[in-house]
Amino acid sequence: MKEITRKDEIIKTAAKLFKEKGYSAVTMRDLATAMGIKAASLYNHISSKQEILKEIIISLAEAFTQGMEQIKTSNNTCVEKLNKIVELHVSITSQNTFGMASLNNDWMHLEEQLDYYLELRMNYEENFRSILKSGIQNGEISNKNVEVMLFSMLSTLRSLYIWIPNKDAINVKKLSAQLSNVLIEGIR
Repeated sequence: MKEITRKDEIIKTAAKLFKEKGYSAVTMRDLATAMGIKAASLYNHISSKQEILKEIIISLAEAFTQGMEQIKTSNNTCVEKLNKIVELHVSITSQNTFGMASLNNDWMHLEEQLDYYLELRMNYEENFRSILKSGIQNGEISNKNVEVMLFSMLSTLRSLYIWIPNKDAINVKKLSAQLSNVLIEGIR
């Protein structure tokens, strides 16, 4: 298991503050206060608030991209792949609800990494779309509007970070199965 560094603690605390106040409203002084240290001490571990945001968003976007690539290239059926996508979202979100808030709400504040993030996001959505299209072509899911299916599923999965913290002791497997049932059975 990876050892938690001071930088990791700073990023985790910042993600919580970004969720509570919004990225633009959080200052390095706010972060230092939340950490119980002086603002100048933060710079021993991190260069800027922008670096923190990049660490949060890009690491999550890359995790989703890697997960999607494994799912897309697997030999699973379309429905099995859709189940795996739901599992991917539940797993990542349940481990990082604060970071997911930044991914969904603060991505537009990325500076030099914005184009990279948008490329990751576009590729992820295109892979998701291609799985849905494949499911229609092979008769696993009904021939309905792919964009509506994609929007419906992604809207639900992307907003899990709002819902999960309000639940006690999330069982990732059980939640994944229940969400898959609701989201996928509706398009079969």
